[in-house]
Amino acid sequence: MGTAFFVLGLFLTGLGFAATDNERAAHPAHAQPEAAGPAGAIRKSALVTRRYLAVTANQHASEAADKVLAAGGNALDAALAAQWTVNLVEPQSSGIGGGAFLLYWDARKKQLFAWDGRETAPAAATEHFARKPDGSVASFDELVTTGKAVGTPGLVAMLEQAHRAHGRRAWRSSFSHAIGLAEAGFPVSPRLHKLLSDDRFLRRNAAAAALFYDAEGKARPVGERLRNPALAHTFRQLARSGSAGFYRASLGNDIVAAVRAAGGDLTAQDLAAYQPRRRDPVCGPYRGYRVCGMPAPSSGAVAIAQLLGILERSGGPLADLTSAQDAHRFAEAGRLVFADRARYMADPAFVTVPQQGLLAADYLAARAALIDATRSMGTATAGELAGAVDLAAALGEEIPATTHFSIVDREGNAVAMTSSVEAAFGSRIMVGGFLLNNQLTDFSFVGERDGKPVANRLAPGKRPLSSMAPTIVFGPDQALWAVLGSSGGQRIINYVAQSLLVLIDGGGSPELAVAQAHVGSRNGPTEIESGGHQPTALAEGLRTLGHTVRGDEMTSGTHLIVRNPTGKGWIGAADPRREGIAMGR
Repeated sequence: MGTAFFVLGLFLTGLGFAATDNERAAHPAHAQPEAAGPAGAIRKSALVTRRYLAVTANQHASEAADKVLAAGGNALDAALAAQWTVNLVEPQSSGIGGGAFLLYWDARKKQLFAWDGRETAPAAATEHFARKPDGSVASFDELVTTGKAVGTPGLVAMLEQAHRAHGRRAWRSSFSHAIGLAEAGFPVSPRLHKLLSDDRFLRRNAAAAALFYDAEGKARPVGERLRNPALAHTFRQLARSGSAGFYRASLGNDIVAAVRAAGGDLTAQDLAAYQPRRRDPVCGPYRGYRVCGMPAPSSGAVAIAQLLGILERSGGPLADLTSAQDAHRFAEAGRLVFADRARYMADPAFVTVPQQGLLAADYLAARAALIDATRSMGTATAGELAGAVDLAAALGEEIPATTHFSIVDREGNAVAMTSSVEAAFGSRIMVGGFLLNNQLTDFSFVGERDGKPVANRLAPGKRPLSSMAPTIVFGPDQALWAVLGSSGGQRIINYVAQSLLVLIDGGGSPELAVAQAHVGSRNGPTEIESGGHQPTALAEGLRTLGHTVRGDEMTSGTHLIVRNPTGKGWIGAADPRREGIAMGR
């Protein structure tokens, strides 16, 4: 395979689909192969499999999923094993101290299920949670490491309910890989080492400091074997007792004590009262495909369906987002979508979310008509929807520290799951070997603006707005076609939409879909990925069209499975910006 196969932006249409069995067999454990690109950079090729496939953010998690699938477990069983393992090896991204959204495609029933494990605000919390004693509003940094930022974790309860509905193997068996790895230890990766070294807050927590740092406060070095016996003990409790071992046992008391010691409002009653939700998926059409995802309180599926719907009505296919004209259209559509998101999207148990109105064909056509092919609109305003509550636009912070994995089993069942503790290392409050979330900072820090209530204001029991976007796509033949999602905070919406455009409009390979340089707007500057990914001509071309351009690191974590166009098996690709890998057979 030539070096050009791995260079960003130089993939040819369909390149990489024809990996042979011999090429795959040359790589241990049927893992996604890697090769050296320019200047020794590592680029990941796609993995082609015939029976099943898992793409996660870490090799250990992919191995856990692969073992379950090889032993006859289904996609949901594999998802559990992957999530417990990710909790251990990627503590910065997700875990049982946080929440998740999960899509499950049941191939036999031909039915898509959407599971909501988003955190909830404590009963004692108020919309003034970010107010300081002097009446001013706290900054994100002032709030993130306090108990005020911690919501009731939802991951364990959601996965338990999803397992009861869809799982095949015993619940307790899903923990074996993670327990063994926690006890034996795993080598600290370069990414984890850097994040630990750079973090300003984690050393303040005694349990986290003892686990991740030496006596001088230096992060455990790359390659050192990191053991987490406390987490292994916690996993054994959950394996025996299920969610009751988390929400109602001594572990729950420890969680409450730690949060309240840090100034939070969480109580044992909040933990005992937590309930995951099964919701109706949101689906939208795009050029003959059906793109499905999570409804509110995630904005992911609605925003992606809006974005694609506006683009389909504003012109022809966007074949090359490295061109200024295509990037312009994509960014302008993003402005319109994020304006609507800020005004209308929130927990539907507390706010009437006009999902149908936002996705109506005539509304999307009217929004598309606002795009000027020759000039940026600057800042977009939200559209007016008949009968919608008059709300102010305001959002909380949403930091890009999340994980996503995509799994298809041998029967064609599929899982797309995105989980998070919000910021890197969450609230930095550690209990039982895991970190608690800071998801309440996803609420608006103010409850009203210009005399109007903010949709995403905090209320007791409310779930904060999210951008997580686990996505399952069905082809023109109505068959399962793609499973994907990403990490990246609010940018997840653009990352997932761009990947779909590369695949559908550009006919690009899965590698290109996850690796192509990012561009987009969240109704602010037009953001382009820094680090040499984007050509200088793109920024210059966008400025000519009136864009304010800002370069930034855009460390997505897009993990993708696409049906092999030959009709036999699957193709998986992991985002080269992170440590993800595809594994399967």
